[in-house]
Amino acid sequence: MPVFFSNKFFVTLIIAILVVRTWSCAAANRSTPSGYIGSESCAICHAEEYRSFVTYAKKSRSFESIERLKKGLSDDEIRRCYSCHTTGYGRPGGFVNSKTTPRLKNAGCEVCHGPGALHARTSKAMHIKKHLSMADCEVCHTSERVTAFRYKPLIHGGAH
Repeated sequence: MPVFFSNKFFVTLIIAILVVRTWSCAAANRSTPSGYIGSESCAICHAEEYRSFVTYAKKSRSFESIERLKKGLSDDEIRRCYSCHTTGYGRPGGFVNSKTTPRLKNAGCEVCHGPGALHARTSKAMHIKKHLSMADCEVCHTSERVTAFRYKPLIHGGAH
């Protein structure tokens, strides 16, 4: 005996599927941390900016400075370097060490633009810092460091 379903049944079924699907996506977004993902993840959508960043911005290779100078430094002195020469050090989901979080071992895109996980998931501009100022640079480039390392204050530093 054939089974027939009414249009009302199909409409109700479709609405139920959409409600469950929407609820599942919302729950997934709430449970996923909005932390650091590494500059390579940015390259997926921002290929030209990423290419320019790794080609011209010294900070894209900033961990090399730590490696080069660590011989004469104590462990505490080396860890003080991490706050400016890595991505997210001391913050949830940020750099821990080069073995545990190798994708964050340089000062990457998220140092200036903030943690990118939420932006990468949603593609919404409101989930990432777009417009930078000198104040953003001065978090690491203090007057003491400017003098010591001959920093030239150029916003974006050739990054993009």
